[in-house]
Amino acid sequence: MDPIKKALWCIESRFASELSLEEIAEVSGVSRFHLSRAFGVATGRSVMRYVRERRLSEAARQLANGAPDILQVALDWGYGSHEAFTRAFREQFGITPEELRARRNLSSLALVEPLSMHAATRVPLAEPRLVTGKPMLIAGFSGHFSVDNTQGIPLLWQRIAQHFGHIPGQKGYVAYGASYNCDDVGAFDYIAGAEVSSFSDLPDEFARLSVPEQLCAVFEHNGHITGIKQTYEAIWRDWLPKSGREPAMGVTLERMDQRFDGATGNGIVEIWVPLKG
Repeated sequence: MDPIKKALWCIESRFASELSLEEIAEVSGVSRFHLSRAFGVATGRSVMRYVRERRLSEAARQLANGAPDILQVALDWGYGSHEAFTRAFREQFGITPEELRARRNLSSLALVEPLSMHAATRVPLAEPRLVTGKPMLIAGFSGHFSVDNTQGIPLLWQRIAQHFGHIPGQKGYVAYGASYNCDDVGAFDYIAGAEVSSFSDLPDEFARLSVPEQLCAVFEHNGHITGIKQTYEAIWRDWLPKSGREPAMGVTLERMDQRFDGATGNGIVEIWVPLKG
């Protein structure tokens, strides 16, 4: 059973009680960092966001059935106060617990149902190369994202496209997307840019990233760029657990050379996943 299935089983069987990311990762047989990345890639949400959404969905069912004590519902689902529960409930559903109880109708709410634990469609994944990547400097445009919110990444690529080829100090014509400062709850920074020889002549508008020497598994995504999510799923859900390798909290690189056509979005993108030695 892959780590996502194990995590879903753990959550669905225990989310009514106290449950931490550390406990879910332990049941899943991988590190917190590995689970956060794998779960986020597969579902588009962080582990603990899913736990929170499932709890609030079940709380909504109780309220729609006329639960007499809203504070007790809040306490039952892990909230220490009526205020904290109301704030989280309104954020997820757009109405207060009192409004739902008075309405007694769930039809307008987007409840979060259990995610399927059945096998997802597998994509073919060739065995990667193991490469010690050399240190490099990347200049481009960056932003802070999470597995719950990556909508701004294409805008970074639009911005860098206007400068590509004449970034001060640019080395070659390979484009890089880099995820870094990743934490174990699904937040990360992302830069779209190119390798440069130095940062000294860069205008202030450019973000800068120093990539250290790191051992990487290098995979190839071959096809349209919109399918890269499935390749990442296969890496985190299938290859890493089976390989016996442990991911490192380094810099994950997406490398696009002449084999990728940025105009059509088709071609080969190399994915460099850092590993512990």
